[in-house]
Amino acid sequence: MTVKIKLASDEKEVMAPEPEGVKIQIVEKDRVEKNLKLRSALNGDLMILDHKDIDIVVQPNSNKIVTFAKEMMSDAVYGAESRLMEYLRRQGVIVYDSIKGGNVYGSLEGKIMDSESHDSIKVTLLKISEWMDSEQPYIAGTTAYDDMQDDALVDPDNEYSTEFDAERHSDTKGSMQQRDMFAPYLYGRYTY
Repeated sequence: MTVKIKLASDEKEVMAPEPEGVKIQIVEKDRVEKNLKLRSALNGDLMILDHKDIDIVVQPNSNKIVTFAKEMMSDAVYGAESRLMEYLRRQGVIVYDSIKGGNVYGSLEGKIMDSESHDSIKVTLLKISEWMDSEQPYIAGTTAYDDMQDDALVDPDNEYSTEFDAERHSDTKGSMQQRDMFAPYLYGRYTY
């Protein structure tokens, strides 16, 4: 079915005629687009791998969110897990008293609330994406600090480094001479 609309240069309003028996109703919905580095597991779990310290797994089958340490467990990892769970609790995504330690060392989990009016998994992903946006300054700051530490070790400032001096670096060092008649720990064997 084709609807033709003509635009007029004068101020008269031109309406396209509606075909008989067909009513067109336009419903505008909010469209939200977010980007997450997301993978799907074989069982349908959604794994979000964007964060520097933690991995987030949304389990639609059991209506749970589980967070895992990315590398090793530390205060920074627990802090990120705790911030995520508290954010989701305050936003009304997870059940208030369901936040607990998981069966894997250093993991936290929470139960997603059921909803009749909204898709709870899509809302959960949206709220996780908003939390990830709020975490970007933290991630950028810690990454910059780590890079600064690496640069200080690889290419130190003049204050913390010295140039090579051949006079100060000789073959013999220390008080135990290796060219004595007897080596100190060889018990009677000659050294030359």
